[in-house]
Amino acid sequence: MLSKNSWEKSKIIGPDPTNEHLTATVAGINHLGEMSSISVVTEKPLTIYLNSQEIVTAMTIGDYPTLLAIGYLKNQGMLQQTDQITSVDFDEDLNVVVVRTKRETDYEEKLSRKVRTSGCAVGTIYGDIMDGLQNIKLPFLAMKVSNLYSLSKKINLIPSLYLEAGAIHGTVLCKEDVPLVYMEDVGRHNAVDKVAGWMFKNDRFGGDKILYTTGRLTSEMVIKTALMEIPILVSRSGFTAWGVELATDLGMTLIGRLRGERFLCLSGSERLIWDIKASNSKSIAEPKKPGPQMV
Repeated sequence: MLSKNSWEKSKIIGPDPTNEHLTATVAGINHLGEMSSISVVTEKPLTIYLNSQEIVTAMTIGDYPTLLAIGYLKNQGMLQQTDQITSVDFDEDLNVVVVRTKRETDYEEKLSRKVRTSGCAVGTIYGDIMDGLQNIKLPFLAMKVSNLYSLSKKINLIPSLYLEAGAIHGTVLCKEDVPLVYMEDVGRHNAVDKVAGWMFKNDRFGGDKILYTTGRLTSEMVIKTALMEIPILVSRSGFTAWGVELATDLGMTLIGRLRGERFLCLSGSERLIWDIKASNSKSIAEPKKPGPQMV
């Protein structure tokens, strides 16, 4: 079992379930007509600027706003890998992040080609996003099946807002079977953008990493994972057809429905090393959603 101390030793950055600004307690009446209270996640608007241009307003839980802004801009192709960020300013009163770069930017035409995605909290990509995938060649990274099972168990046991309040997505940057960076948000795309922002800010390489998400393996998730140059994308949820098609075209390993010792790989199975066989037991811990508290 992954103890709290083990996670604290391996993590670089992660959720803070004790942050009182990320959840709220609400009361209501349950199916028995009794009063009950429950902890729910908060959400608030965050407006992102690149230099003097307003780019988007996203609904988010409000933690790591600067990483979310940087990651969003990077995954939309508005921040280039060679860009020098001169400053990142967050106004907590206005819920605004301004990212300033040495390079002058103007994305008026790009912003006119907005595409709504299946992402929660209003996911958005832009019409030319596929152009950024043409030159991506994902590296070969072997993945032991035993590490896959171990990683799933470790992530499920990490203290998180999901375990505290539910109704939230998580994305975890991993190496082998070690969770390194764990981000959560009301939208799965926000969570992955926070990871991307951390990687860009700290100049971290994605080719030896694995990305784990609690959300569906959609085209948007595959695209963002590829732009982060991560070759393996894993989820405990399911797939979409275009997500699988894109992963296959990109040479990405796509693993879904990972629960206990069961999973389904629909792309890139050549990266898997079958060093262990699944047992018939349900020994891997599954995360439990919080229930209402009686008052």
